[in-house]
Amino acid sequence: MNIPRTSFPRIVIIGGGFAGISLAKKLSKQEVQVVLLDKNNYHTFQPLLYQVSTGGLEPDSIAYPIRKILKDFPNFHFRLASVDEIKPSTNEVITDIGSLKFDYLVIASGSQTNYFGNSEIEKNSMAMKTIPQSLNLRSLILENFEDALLTSDLNERNALMNFVIVGAGPTGVELAGALAEIKKGILPKDYPDLDTRSVQINLIQSSDRVLKEMSENASKKAEDFLEKLGVNVWKNVRVTNYDGKTVTTNSDLTFETATFIWAAGVEGAIIKGIDGSDYITKGNRILVNEFNQVKGFNNIFAVGDVACMENEEFPRGLPMMAQPAIQQGHQLGDNILRLLEKKAMIPFSYKNKGVMATIGRNKAVVDLKHFKFQGVFAWYVWMFVHLFFLIGFRNRAVVFINWVYNYIRFDREARLIIRPFKKRLRS
Repeated sequence: MNIPRTSFPRIVIIGGGFAGISLAKKLSKQEVQVVLLDKNNYHTFQPLLYQVSTGGLEPDSIAYPIRKILKDFPNFHFRLASVDEIKPSTNEVITDIGSLKFDYLVIASGSQTNYFGNSEIEKNSMAMKTIPQSLNLRSLILENFEDALLTSDLNERNALMNFVIVGAGPTGVELAGALAEIKKGILPKDYPDLDTRSVQINLIQSSDRVLKEMSENASKKAEDFLEKLGVNVWKNVRVTNYDGKTVTTNSDLTFETATFIWAAGVEGAIIKGIDGSDYITKGNRILVNEFNQVKGFNNIFAVGDVACMENEEFPRGLPMMAQPAIQQGHQLGDNILRLLEKKAMIPFSYKNKGVMATIGRNKAVVDLKHFKFQGVFAWYVWMFVHLFFLIGFRNRAVVFINWVYNYIRFDREARLIIRPFKKRLRS
């Protein structure tokens, strides 16, 4: 990998997500050598991926080069690599570009879509965890409308204009709201010779309410917003299969669709070598103690979505969101420096800053620790928070300008089929 060996301790970070970047920035100007490994050369602001999928934003406005984030930091090295295995016995990581020794290792590999063992759904559904996946989904949505213009088969046309989203967490709710706004404001103008009133947006949730991690009031308000936008919300329905054409459920309910989006869950993106039953808990997450140390190791840590830190308030581990990841990365930076100075580490304490979701134009729900609100003000708060946490002035400016333009014109300029993607309906 051509990483120079120095007298400084070498800290290897796997993953350039929220946790990995937060940790690298904390260690950036210390007397340590930091090596960050990631299979992409950019950091993705995942909360806005759904806007890429629905043509509201271009991907470069929610991505930022990792090298640029840390370009002025001494003793920092980035390598574009996919990590295949961790060898704790030799303090070594094995990647597709070679192996690397470490003094301290931090696993910040994030999460991946959880299909709960259903291979048919995994093969035939669309996920939205990465920028390439979001671009694929954008292309598929637009291509399906183009095909709907061409077919004379009414059933096929209806399937091409039927959207099924599984999972009513923030991702599913926000995506459903965005699609509903496209149906209302954009499709009639783009496809005047197509009866876009036939477009159906179905949001399926296996539990009894949407946004189940938020307050009941926020959940009820979000559902009201969705229904006013024309979204069909199906609760207490569990999807059992999708063969590329038909969605089946645990009831008599079925859907014929060419656009099936799986947003029903995520799991930790674990790596071989730290994948045994002694280290992994439910949800494929790595068990860590209050210092983010992987149980059984002194020099291997895990932070962010892949880490499961259990406590009384969160018996199944901290929520897999940006804020816990950012806070863990920052705290671990302090603790590694304390270790190097032979000082005792400080236990991590999560400061819950709240949860929020937007359902569309002037519609959002926000749950803060002592204050909960919905509607227009919540929508402005949602926009401000997301702009604040975007990396880079250019990205903030571009996203803000896009949002203002889209709001005034009721438009989404990035509805482009740049990279065609096709999933044919099965005959």
